[in-house]
Amino acid sequence: MPRPKRCRRISSTPGSSYFKPRGIPLSELEEVVLSVDEFEAIRLADLEGLYQEPAAEKMSVSRQTFGRIIESAHQKVAEALVRGKALMRWSSAASVPALCPN
Repeated sequence: MPRPKRCRRISSTPGSSYFKPRGIPLSELEEVVLSVDEFEAIRLADLEGLYQEPAAEKMSVSRQTFGRIIESAHQKVAEALVRGKALMRWSSAASVPALCPN
């Protein structure tokens, strides 16, 4: 039985649920699902330019876990961009700061 996911701190959630190629109806596209913690990892590493250790601390996960999250996120974003798929944000075991106990 796998270990339960720890609470991960997410400072903000995206304003939209989908990002898709222009001019193609969503119903005609395949979807790639990006979890909220993957979205947060991309925001911290790529937008804010944080290295893995400080980004992991902000999310309350280990550096190794952050590395796995960001690797998965980069793979999914690349698949959506290269193959013309819709990118869908999905909720996960992540939480906003007020809901995380520590």
